[in-house]
Amino acid sequence: MLLSGFNWLLSLFFLALLVMNIFAFVHAALQREDAFRAVDKQTKPFWLIILGISIAVQLFAPMLLLILIGVIASIVYIVDVRPAVAGVSRGGRGGRGGPGGWSSSDGPYGPYNGGR
Repeated sequence: MLLSGFNWLLSLFFLALLVMNIFAFVHAALQREDAFRAVDKQTKPFWLIILGISIAVQLFAPMLLLILIGVIASIVYIVDVRPAVAGVSRGGRGGRGGPGGWSSSDGPYGPYNGGR
């Protein structure tokens, strides 16, 4: 009984990793090609190939080392590339200072609050 519970938990964990990989792939597919170049990251086809291979390996050749490599690639995309690309797509400056880039009240040493 304990082993079946562990197998269920492990299956749920691998399903969560698959969902994360699919999320990263779909996000990369929906972004503009020039946004990747604007933030000086790898190209859109590069990320689509890496994330697509990661999904295919997890679905069709579930070898733990290859799954781990794919998950690391997805985490790098989600943590590093996604915020930068999304910042460019929204018109920001690559994620500086918040979702829209720098605030209009930011000075050279931080936000200006009007002497308050």
